[in-house]
Amino acid sequence: MTTQRLEQFLRSHDVHFDTVPHDHAITALDTARRAHLTGRDMAKTVVVKLDGRLAMAVIPANEWVSLEALRQATGARSASLAGENEFNDRFPECEVGAMPPFGNLYGMEVYAADSLSRGQDIAFNAGNHHELVRMGWNDFERLVHPRIMSMTRH
Repeated sequence: MTTQRLEQFLRSHDVHFDTVPHDHAITALDTARRAHLTGRDMAKTVVVKLDGRLAMAVIPANEWVSLEALRQATGARSASLAGENEFNDRFPECEVGAMPPFGNLYGMEVYAADSLSRGQDIAFNAGNHHELVRMGWNDFERLVHPRIMSMTRH
């Protein structure tokens, strides 16, 4: 089930979204496959540290975040992947690694890959490893206000 926080937020902003159940999957690419999506149509949330503060990098499932590109684009002095122990308490209602890319609900900035902004929809984990949310990119951008940039590699 989609996290209550996310579902209430989307409904309170009159956003149309679909939930898509799928067989249990851990990786974003496996999730995409099980939900009958391509890797470029499934977004994954990567928690990073920029100058020591936590942020979300939202990228297609079939790409990798380039920490150097992210660092340069944000003007940070340092960029690294955050360890699960550094952010698990921020997402108490989510399964580890299945947090939705709504940093505004969790006190985190969001940086989104420019390749995601080219699509009409965005699909992402719903807070668990057996369901995803699909909604319009324009609604996502309006609600989350991600900073869109080139920050991935294949």
